[in-house]
Amino acid sequence: MTEGPAKQGNSTSSVLGRRLGGELIKLRTAAGMTQPQAAKFLSASTAKVTKMERGWVPMRDPDIRALCELYGVNDPAAVGGLLELARVDRERRKAKGWWNEFPNLGDMQEYVALENVATSIRTWQLCLVPGLLQTPDYVRALAVGNSTQGHPDNGETLVATRLARQRRLSEEPTLGLWAVVHESALRHRVGGPAVMREQLQHLEEVADQANVTIQILPFAAGEHLGMGGAFNIISFAEPGAMDVVYTETAFGQLWVEGGEEAAQHQELFAGIARRALTESESKSFIEALRGEM
Repeated sequence: MTEGPAKQGNSTSSVLGRRLGGELIKLRTAAGMTQPQAAKFLSASTAKVTKMERGWVPMRDPDIRALCELYGVNDPAAVGGLLELARVDRERRKAKGWWNEFPNLGDMQEYVALENVATSIRTWQLCLVPGLLQTPDYVRALAVGNSTQGHPDNGETLVATRLARQRRLSEEPTLGLWAVVHESALRHRVGGPAVMREQLQHLEEVADQANVTIQILPFAAGEHLGMGGAFNIISFAEPGAMDVVYTETAFGQLWVEGGEEAAQHQELFAGIARRALTESESKSFIEALRGEM
């Protein structure tokens, strides 16, 4: 698990670059190879291989194919997964998206940029409605309640960035979203009853979209696997080995870039989802809760 993007001079390592580099390190180690041996095979310097494995530079397809050959990786699916991850990383590095216009996003810029190139996201939330599903008034209320937001105008900036992110749910290619939300997040009266009624109604409406799945884990479920904290699993092709996991803390962000840890979070999410209400039950639950507000 690592914190946000690391910097080296004017270069920045990317989450996907580090994820790809980690896979290559694992393959090299399993093959009993050293960095100098890999560099010699590529007709490159050891420094270049080091940068590739640490995610400092975008990786070329010929280099990935050559390293897979050297490490004895012949499975087309495994090679294809690495090539796809490298392609998305190159796109991410070149992208000049709307998020660049909002420097106040800070470390969240990396997450938003990845969200923009992702194909699907699975999110488990304990205390908050997921950002991709928040209404403008809900966001404003959060900004007011968060003293770190400072000037009231920052609340409107936060609303603008949330709405920009939410376009991924309706614009092609649409983002697949699977959200499992604890009942406590729906009962916290963020902004008061009127704001929460509108928020709950929005959840009911968005749940009808084919690319959105919303499940509620009620208090009645008792103890559960997700009590340790919220997280997002970001996928860039079919959900699986190339996933990365994002966790937001009170004062920063953490990334899970290792295959084993990412796989553990996948299993954890699946376990939480199994304990949650079905989609239809969740929609009825939200509707009933809205009537209580």
